[in-house]
Amino acid sequence: MYTGTLKSALRVNISNIPGWRTLRKIVVIESDDWGSIRMSSVKNFNSLKKAGIPVERNHYNLYDSLESNSDLEMLFEMLSRFKDKTGRPPVMTGVNVVANPDFNKIKACDFQEYFYESYTETLKKYPQHDRVYDLWKEGILKRLFVPVFHGREHLNVQRWLRALQQGNKSTLFGFECGITGIPQRGIDEEKVPSFQAAFDIDTIEDLEYLKEVLETGLDLFESLYGYKAKFFVPTNGSFNNTLERCLIDKGVKYIDTAKKQFEPLGNGEYRVNTRFIGQQNQLGQIYLTRNCFFEPSSSGFEFPTNTDWVNNCLKEIEIAFRWHKPATISSHRVNYIGFLHPENRERSLKQFEELLGKMLKRWPDIEFMTSMELGDLIASTKR
Repeated sequence: MYTGTLKSALRVNISNIPGWRTLRKIVVIESDDWGSIRMSSVKNFNSLKKAGIPVERNHYNLYDSLESNSDLEMLFEMLSRFKDKTGRPPVMTGVNVVANPDFNKIKACDFQEYFYESYTETLKKYPQHDRVYDLWKEGILKRLFVPVFHGREHLNVQRWLRALQQGNKSTLFGFECGITGIPQRGIDEEKVPSFQAAFDIDTIEDLEYLKEVLETGLDLFESLYGYKAKFFVPTNGSFNNTLERCLIDKGVKYIDTAKKQFEPLGNGEYRVNTRFIGQQNQLGQIYLTRNCFFEPSSSGFEFPTNTDWVNNCLKEIEIAFRWHKPATISSHRVNYIGFLHPENRERSLKQFEELLGKMLKRWPDIEFMTSMELGDLIASTKR
C-alpha cells in the first residue's frame, strides 16, 4: 500500500500500469470475511490470552467477530448518506463465506470427521444477530451491500482437523472457545499451523477435497442469496489454479487475485504468477485486482498507530485514475465490527465517512460499482 514515501509512490504507480483501462472514474469497495466466525466473545478472548495464546497481538482476534445487527445497520445508514454521479449510493461488495464448523458434531465424533453448518445457523448462537440475514437481503435490494463468494468457510478444514486429531493443545483450546483463527505461536510457544487460508494445500491430494468445498459452498451461496456467485475471492489469497475449472463449471466468471499470486503446489512449494486487471485465463475467466487499501483497524498492529488511512487511500485512488484504472479498495469486515468493541466500529465508520466525502468532492464524476458490475464491463469490452 502507499505509505507516503517516494519509493512507495513509484511502486504503486508502476503496479497500476498493466491491464484493462477506462476513462470512467470507477470505484469498487471489496470487503472480505463476512459470514465467518473469528472471536466468539470477550470472555473467550480473555480465556485464550490467560492460557498463553497471544491473541492480543492480532487485530482480527481483538476486534473481528460474526457481524451483528448493529454492525450492518450502522454501515448501511452511513452508506446511504452519499450519492455518486448516477444518483446511487456507494455499494460494498461483501466477500462472504457461507458456512462455519459445527463444533458440537465435530466434538461428538472425537474430531474424526468434519461437519459444517450454514452461517445462518451460526447466527442463531450469537446474542445480537437475529436480523443479520434479513439485513443482508435488504442490502442486496437497496444495492448497498452485495455478497460474493469467499469460500464455504474461512478455514483450511483438512489442516485444522489434522491438528485437532494430533492433539495440538492450542488448537484444542481454541476449539473449546468456539474459534479457529488463532496465532501460530500458542500455549508455551507451541507451533500452530495457519488455518485461515482455506485453499492452501499441504499435499496435492488435498485438491480433491477442495473441489467438494467449492461445489457445496457455491450451491449453498445460491440457496442463501437466490443467485449464482459470479465472482470469487479465495480466503487469504492462496489458490491452486487447477481449481478454476471447478469454478467455471459452477458459473464463476471473475476471480480476485493479488498482482503477485502465490499458487500452492503442496509440500510447502509455491509458484508465483503475475496478474493484472482484465487478464484472462485459458478458460476465459477474468482476473480482478485491488489497488487501494483502507484498513484502519490494523493501525497499531500491522501498520503504525498514526497511519493516515483516509489520505493514503485518496492518494492510491488518484494514482489509479491517473493510469485510467478502476480504484478497487480493499477494506475487511474487521473495520466495521463493534460487537466486541463498539469503539472499533465507531472509529472506522468515522474515517470511512470522511473518505467517501473527500473522494466525491474531489472526483464528483465517480461511479460506484460492485465487483460483478466491473467484471461485466470488462467482459463487454473484450467481446
